[in-house]
Amino acid sequence: MKSMGTKKIVYGAFMASLITVATMVIHIPSAFNGYIHLGDGLVLISGILLGPMTGGISAGIGSMMADFLSGYAFYAPATLIIKALASFFSGYLYQRLIKRSGIVSFRLVPFISSGLSCSTIVTGGYFLFECVVYGKSAALLNIPLNLVQNSFSLLIAGTLLPFLLRRNELRSLVLKKDYEE
Repeated sequence: MKSMGTKKIVYGAFMASLITVATMVIHIPSAFNGYIHLGDGLVLISGILLGPMTGGISAGIGSMMADFLSGYAFYAPATLIIKALASFFSGYLYQRLIKRSGIVSFRLVPFISSGLSCSTIVTGGYFLFECVVYGKSAALLNIPLNLVQNSFSLLIAGTLLPFLLRRNELRSLVLKKDYEE
């Protein structure tokens, strides 16, 4: 189906927009210029539904735009890289794990595995960035807040994903490789 590439681009742009809005809607500031929000749940969903490449690009751009629009422009370049990598690797891991079963529906073990992968990359990425900017002691203080954010994100994604995977249109994207036409 030739139109799948176009559909994936449209879904990717839509997901980037959703991530931006979800990140900005509930915005609870944390220690060092970070904040707790809904967007990271969609970062994980983006990688799972759209695949590693499209999901990663969408997650990175959407999260970066939220930083720019929320007055956190200093974090935007790091956010672009961290969220893109988190979505990429979580989407890749999810696809690899569900391909073994051949069934595209919500699977708890692949979801938890990819969610933990996403959380580790986000927490580790911001820890490294904040070590450079604020120093190791200050960066260590932000880890518990990042873990709270990650738990919240897993809850959001775990609640939404089973419903999204019931849609044939979205389910067909899950096993579709980014480079296929």
